[in-house]
Amino acid sequence: MRVAVGSDHRGFGLKQRIVDWLCHRGSEVVDVGCNGDSSVDYPDFALLVANEVVMNRADFGVLCCGTGLGMCITANKVPGIRATPVHDEVSAESARRYIDANIMCLAGDLVSDRLVGPMLDIFLTTEFEGGRHARRVKKVSEIERRLGHTVSETMLAEAVSFQKNS
Repeated sequence: MRVAVGSDHRGFGLKQRIVDWLCHRGSEVVDVGCNGDSSVDYPDFALLVANEVVMNRADFGVLCCGTGLGMCITANKVPGIRATPVHDEVSAESARRYIDANIMCLAGDLVSDRLVGPMLDIFLTTEFEGGRHARRVKKVSEIERRLGHTVSETMLAEAVSFQKNS
């Protein structure tokens, strides 16, 4: 399994623990940064992870910032991304089972080390239930399409380039 991981400065410590955990369990990790605790802008890293996931270069994404909320909002701007804050094992399972989330967003300031591994394990192994939930996920995708929220590889590359230069 290939997992894209990113954080801002407040999520950096948690991201490092996640990278270690994923590597220890044999996952291939795409670490898009950040690379320290100096102040950075969370949208830059959320976009990089979302890009990896939506372009199918990663199976899942994990984003960490102080609360997980800014990362979640940013990632969800990319059509095809279903990012959700995860704060415990129940929300990790529900995110996958019922909404087919492809990015989990974690609060570096709030998540205990004891819960990180179990939440990741549940999120990365729980199958989407489908059925009535598939109908609902399809409706979300249809809303994106009707609002003209489509994205091409060129558009994403331009957005990533813009973020890096701003």
